[in-house]
Amino acid sequence: MAVPLQVGVLPSVNTAIRIATIAVIIHTVCLMGSVNARIVTYNTTSRPVYDKINAHLVCHTHDDVGWLKTVDQYYVGSNNSIQVAAVQYILDSVVESLLQNRDRKFIYVEQAFFQRWWGEQSPRMKEKVEELVERRQLEFINGGWCMHDEASTHYVDMVDQTTLGHRFIKSQFGVVPRIGWQIDPFGHSSVQASLLTAEAGLDAVFFGRADYQDIEKRRREKSMEVIWRASKSLGASAQTFAGILHHQYSPPHGFNFETNAPYPPIQDDPELFDYNVLERVDSFVESVLEQASQFRTDHVMLTMGEDFTYENANTWFKQLDKLIHHVNRDGRINVFYSTPSIYVHAKHAADASWPLKEDDYFPYANSANSYWTGYFASRTALKGYVRSLSGYLQAARQLEFFLGRDRAVTTDALEEALAISQHHDAVSGTSKQHVADDYAKRLAIGEAEAEQVVTRAFLRLTLFEKDAEDRRTMLDESVISMEDSGGTGHPLFPLLSQCRLLNITYCPMTETQLSNGTSLVVLLYNPLAWHRTEVVRFPVTSVNVHVEDLQGMPVPSQVVPVEADEEKLRAFHVEAYTGTKLLEGNTLFELVFEARVPALGIATYFIQPAVNVSDLATMSVVEQLDNDASAAGTVDVGNDMLQVSIAKDTGRLKRISELKNGVSVELYNSFLWYNGSSGNTVEEPGQASGAYIFRPNGSVAFPVGGQNVSVKTTIVKGPLVTEVRQRFSDWASQVIRIYKGKEHAEVEYTVGPIPIGDGLGKEVITRFSSDLASYGTFYTDSNGRDMLKRKINYRPTWDLNVTEPVAGNYYPVGAAIYLGNESSDFSILTDRALGGASLHDGELELMLHRRLLVDDQRGVGECLNETVCAGGVCQGLVVRGKLYLNLNQSVAAARWRRTEAQNVYSPLLPAFLITGPQSVEQLEEASGTETVGRTVAQGFSGMALEGGGMFREFPSNVALMTLQEISKKVALLRLAHLYEVDEHPDNSKCTYVDITPIFKNKHGRRKVKSMTETTLTANQTKRKRQPLSWRVEGEEEETSLRMPSVSSEDEYLSKNDKKKPYNILLCPMQIRTFEITFK
Repeated sequence: MAVPLQVGVLPSVNTAIRIATIAVIIHTVCLMGSVNARIVTYNTTSRPVYDKINAHLVCHTHDDVGWLKTVDQYYVGSNNSIQVAAVQYILDSVVESLLQNRDRKFIYVEQAFFQRWWGEQSPRMKEKVEELVERRQLEFINGGWCMHDEASTHYVDMVDQTTLGHRFIKSQFGVVPRIGWQIDPFGHSSVQASLLTAEAGLDAVFFGRADYQDIEKRRREKSMEVIWRASKSLGASAQTFAGILHHQYSPPHGFNFETNAPYPPIQDDPELFDYNVLERVDSFVESVLEQASQFRTDHVMLTMGEDFTYENANTWFKQLDKLIHHVNRDGRINVFYSTPSIYVHAKHAADASWPLKEDDYFPYANSANSYWTGYFASRTALKGYVRSLSGYLQAARQLEFFLGRDRAVTTDALEEALAISQHHDAVSGTSKQHVADDYAKRLAIGEAEAEQVVTRAFLRLTLFEKDAEDRRTMLDESVISMEDSGGTGHPLFPLLSQCRLLNITYCPMTETQLSNGTSLVVLLYNPLAWHRTEVVRFPVTSVNVHVEDLQGMPVPSQVVPVEADEEKLRAFHVEAYTGTKLLEGNTLFELVFEARVPALGIATYFIQPAVNVSDLATMSVVEQLDNDASAAGTVDVGNDMLQVSIAKDTGRLKRISELKNGVSVELYNSFLWYNGSSGNTVEEPGQASGAYIFRPNGSVAFPVGGQNVSVKTTIVKGPLVTEVRQRFSDWASQVIRIYKGKEHAEVEYTVGPIPIGDGLGKEVITRFSSDLASYGTFYTDSNGRDMLKRKINYRPTWDLNVTEPVAGNYYPVGAAIYLGNESSDFSILTDRALGGASLHDGELELMLHRRLLVDDQRGVGECLNETVCAGGVCQGLVVRGKLYLNLNQSVAAARWRRTEAQNVYSPLLPAFLITGPQSVEQLEEASGTETVGRTVAQGFSGMALEGGGMFREFPSNVALMTLQEISKKVALLRLAHLYEVDEHPDNSKCTYVDITPIFKNKHGRRKVKSMTETTLTANQTKRKRQPLSWRVEGEEEETSLRMPSVSSEDEYLSKNDKKKPYNILLCPMQIRTFEITFK
């Protein structure tokens, strides 16, 4: 949520007909001898007509799932010193008002609130609400857990949170939402149109915000409503009707009927003062006619509600009853209670022709100097946490599926916490600080519960005897530490740690000194349906280590020293986040080794004290650059595929080279910062840079550490990884890592605490400047799916008036940004949502962190100044994240972006435990030694087909998006094609994928009863979904096409042919969803 925009009202329309008097039915009775009672019956039964302007009154409340108050505070109505809002009373009051008049209608969106309220209702009240839903007086719109953001969200999270809400609505009421209602997010993505509207089974989507220049043009051209065909791959099959609301999402000016609204009610009693029916009817009619002049057909929609309205619903409905009655008696227009569903079907029935839109609605500005591009990088630590847990949830769900769902401990808490975090004031970074803390707290609680699921799965899938009825652990006699079951009835488990603070080089279990006879067991789960080879790293306190795989074969390894600055940062943050004060002790290192893990599988490795010197992990070689200004040339580091060159005189990056095809470009990298405006400006005075708005003081970014200053650079070399450690200042540093066998350079940046002692707010970027001729063009992803073309100072649908040359060219970067020339691409992948731009040819920049000292006046009422405290010391927040750089020929670059993006989103999930010699032998004996096709450490694989044979894997252009056990006999499966049409000569083709091993696995067989294809959110059968057809300007026929279906549902039924493989066809950018029922 943010402060609504004020929409100007055009000059009044001359009234052609004035009704001198308004007839009402008055019945006078004698009360108490002298008081006359006036009973009025209002006619609210009107419906659409064909010969007038039809005004659809849509009653709604916009209930933020956290913003100024936490989600709990908003629901119960506490902390009202910040904002008076109580969702529970809104729902109570609305239901009561709807029951009083069957003509009244209301829409509701946020299931995070509604499901709480529903759980508190009596059976009798639930029956009444069910009747309201059945009569369509109460309609669920959008239907997600929240109204998600569209810039900082990943498509998997958008689908998950919407599915969660849709699942509850379907199970409780047997209905499915029909309309998307994204009225408050600050810009709108292509994925929202193609996936979260069309593919989710919705007929249309409406939103309240679009660029002010775009809106001005659309109002003139009557193109506020369009056919949005946002995916070039899915085409018309995923198009949708989309509309920008006329008043954002507020009522016409003067017709907010909230109790504390400053506008006069409709006073229609002629015996009282301030009778105003004629005046109010005229004003309303004029507003509707003005709106109708900017929209096509005779139907317009008026949003009668705002933030947290209808806490006293009677104040609204009583006035709206009067408004409908008197306006219809006036006769110039027709007005009635409606819903977006009724409105869309009226638009469809009008058989009009609609403009076509194929791009997105980013970036968004509400005035010349107010670009809402700052939030792309607000609270990037929270953004990183959300993205990390998103991938973790998918992995935990898979393990929960393979293990079997346990009612005592589930992934549900994390699912709900992540769903809430997708709200457009959560992951966007635009809430108050205490609310952001609440989001993080919920995520941490959900993470802790999901960790128990993962722990149980690790141990049961790899360390238990397969056929034992009570499944006792084989390690219970020799494990170093045990956890009591706590009376839950679950077996005793070894103390297994997942070390969720590895990003600050902290893992107490791996830092334990190993004695002779003990081993550190490393379990690695691969959430991808492909085999993968990855380098694993974690902290250790000894260089006397040796790595073996499950067959006892030595595994090449490397020890990397940890810098003193890193140890200092780690000590502060360990105390901040765990309360543990680290004591000075052993020297800290990181152990690095290469792991091979099967698809959807677990690999096991052992870390032991080395017996012979020849068994020791290789010690890295450390070289400090002198940064001699007179030194010439470069230091070249890399592997067989990629090389980076570091200038000897400055210690900075100078060149990147792809060795296989000989592609090489100059590449200069630096940290810089924009000075965020405090609003002390001539143009639009008072508009500062803040949580929402990015408004730098000028177009120049200032180098961190100073102009052309040498960078303190250390090079660490070894057989598995080479690192270039660069310190630009005491608050900005990075490590460039090139791993064995990888086509990219990993850049781990650390930014903060951003200094503010000079009184200047700072917005910190990293900039990569190359000599590639990109002609002002670059590409960014849409929520991790489609790649969209961007051009500097350009919009595809209107002539842009450039007023903010920096902020106006920033776009959301959910996962990828790249530029290129005719043959080569320079690409960057991100581990979280950021903001990015290409302000000059061959140049990419990403905003990493922001610390600002002035609020941007969009409602939050706080400046964006995050801090963290430990040991009585508070400082600005430090943000650490990763970027992945690749230079390649364009075709190879497309393949790398798609494949590596999956690796980034779904990293190997590690777990550690310490065992004695007996358990190691037992584990090795139980593992088996079968290897087919490639060398993988054996353990568990969800793609190991029963009867032996190869470990299967998916084609390289298909991802397992969702594998979730919803109940004991029902699971949800989603498969996603990763490529767009024409993106890659081989991988952009339709592909069959065989999912047989997932269900007929050698580790456990599940008998499938039925497999039904559904819409994206699994609340409708796909073949029964009938999308609306629309006429598009310039196209002869109505368009609403389905993806070609290659087979009937019967192909997926196993009961007739148990040996028949489950082959599913996917075409570019297609996601297919299946509900699987087991016997």
